[in-house]
Amino acid sequence: MGREPNKTLAFCLFKYFPYGGLERDMLRIALACQARGYEIDVYTTAWEGERPPGLRVHLHRPRALTNHECMRKHHAWLAQRLAKNPPACVVGFQKMPGLDVYYAADVCYQAKALAEHGRLYRLLPRYRLYRRFEEAVFGPDSRTRILMISQTQAQSYVQHYGTGADRIHRMPPNVPPDRLAGPEAPEVRRTFRQTLGLGEDDRLLLQLGSDFRRKGLDRSILALASLPKDLLAKTRLCVVGDSPSRPFAGLARRLGVAEGVIFLGPRDDVPRILAAADLLVHPAHQEAAGIVLLEALACGLAVVVSGICGYAPYVAQAQAGWVLPEPFDQALFNRTERAALEGGDLAQIGRRGIEFARREDLYGMVDAAVAVIEAVARNPAT
Repeated sequence: MGREPNKTLAFCLFKYFPYGGLERDMLRIALACQARGYEIDVYTTAWEGERPPGLRVHLHRPRALTNHECMRKHHAWLAQRLAKNPPACVVGFQKMPGLDVYYAADVCYQAKALAEHGRLYRLLPRYRLYRRFEEAVFGPDSRTRILMISQTQAQSYVQHYGTGADRIHRMPPNVPPDRLAGPEAPEVRRTFRQTLGLGEDDRLLLQLGSDFRRKGLDRSILALASLPKDLLAKTRLCVVGDSPSRPFAGLARRLGVAEGVIFLGPRDDVPRILAAADLLVHPAHQEAAGIVLLEALACGLAVVVSGICGYAPYVAQAQAGWVLPEPFDQALFNRTERAALEGGDLAQIGRRGIEFARREDLYGMVDAAVAVIEAVARNPAT
């Protein structure tokens, strides 16, 4: 009799928390693999929130003074654990050596380092480690299969590392099915707006996503403060996400718009909040994808987004909002937001998003990712 096939998969990420897009995608892929009969080991430094039944979570908390040293120590520990108990496939959600499959939800570190830092930065240990880890995944000698979620990402990695096209697998998005607008949406909208003290004539801007600095919350508060007084008086900016709010609350106070900014923290009722808003603002400084953009389209919410976001082209294709060109221009964002609130038929623009979401594949990422992982697990030499 032949040996039983190895049905163990190792999922590797630095930290899990339940409100991050990368983390949610990791869990969905892991659970889908589990449903296909695989045993799942998750290796991480921290896990916040519930642990689904059947997932074996292995925690290692390295002690170090810097993030890059934590990453180095964690990877050394991980390599030892995997060498003792080799899985059929190692799936990574952060860049590191030794991956069979990498889920590319981050921007190219080398491109970012060259654009934002000088030569001295590239002499630092932080740069050398992150550059080495990234090259281990994308370099020409690597065999790692790459699950790529945006074309912009792919171009950047190919430019800096010469990544072979045969290793890059383009993934469709992964919009949760409950985001698609249903017949109950008007009542959900009315009820939730009442909880915020808003009437139908008021305007509700929504900024949704953790890591407020990277998502451009500073830009959104500046745009709110630029509105004329009569429009500002009936406009609120609702902020949802798991990130420290104090610096941004302070900015709102200094600009005199503190009463117009509502921090709701991380939430599990995102579909209700999307239904209640009039306009999603997402002027991100950096965003490899931005699943919230597609969630907004699916529920009929118009969008203003910075062009740096990987999923911004979907907004343009759907004609369901405004994509701001790069480099970002705060004055242009201010004018665009004001024009949308004053003169745009936001409901009609939102309906174009719903129509787009119903005819396009915005939901197939998990199945596509599992297909690649299973192929590698069955034949690691491919």
